[in-house]
Amino acid sequence: MRVLSSQAYASEVCRKEHSHLALSLMSSSRGIGLIVGPAIGGYLAQPADKYPGIFSVNSIFGRFLYFLPCLCISLLAIAAVIACFWLPETLHKHTEDTMLNSSTEAVEEPCSDLNAEQSGSGCLSLFTNWPLMSTITVYCIFSLQDMAYAEVFSLWAVSDRKYGGLSFSSQDVGSVLSISGLLLLIYQILIYPLVANSIDPITLVRAIALLTIPLLSSYPFMPALSGSILQLALNCASFLKNSFSVSAKILNFCVKQIFKLEHSTKYISSLVYLS
Repeated sequence: MRVLSSQAYASEVCRKEHSHLALSLMSSSRGIGLIVGPAIGGYLAQPADKYPGIFSVNSIFGRFLYFLPCLCISLLAIAAVIACFWLPETLHKHTEDTMLNSSTEAVEEPCSDLNAEQSGSGCLSLFTNWPLMSTITVYCIFSLQDMAYAEVFSLWAVSDRKYGGLSFSSQDVGSVLSISGLLLLIYQILIYPLVANSIDPITLVRAIALLTIPLLSSYPFMPALSGSILQLALNCASFLKNSFSVSAKILNFCVKQIFKLEHSTKYISSLVYLS
């Protein structure tokens, strides 16, 4: 819900020609989170064991092993809440749209009965809009595999090699996620807007879906690697996976905006939130 709300806000405050860039920059928060989050968790967890010269074992940081990263995350959340007070409001745009729709309805009143018969009844008419429903279905599939990957990756990386893992420490996992997050941030700011403006959204989503299959299939073979080759392969795979996922979600959001029914906007938002 947080991601969809931020994307909706970005599409409202920016002009149409800048929608791709706005959604890309909004999703860059994921790249920033993948840099800062793993760094905080990997380097600040168990501070008394990692930095005994700074944190005592008998201190609160020694008794509560994960208090320091939780404290840092809480401070960042407070700073984000304070920053929200400076965001411009967009309710006036909805008021203008309502007034425009009211005047339009007054002009087109003779055709209202015919349009009502053709459009169907409320939310049920959405399910007859195949392009919209297929877009929401694709969004659900990408979101499912993205959440599954985010949950399984860290567990797989820290598992022992005899179980098919990589025997990584928490610092190693944090380093991999931070590097891929930094690359993802650069990709979303510099590369994605150019690609989105030069390739049709549906074609790009299809290409991402096809490339995701061999990418995820390569992970079981990574325990056979070691050293710098493993680090390079894992960082590249993690970056590609995150960039594919973010790009597919943004493109699906843009395609949904193209296919949506004007009279069913509120129902569409409900379906997307549910997905």
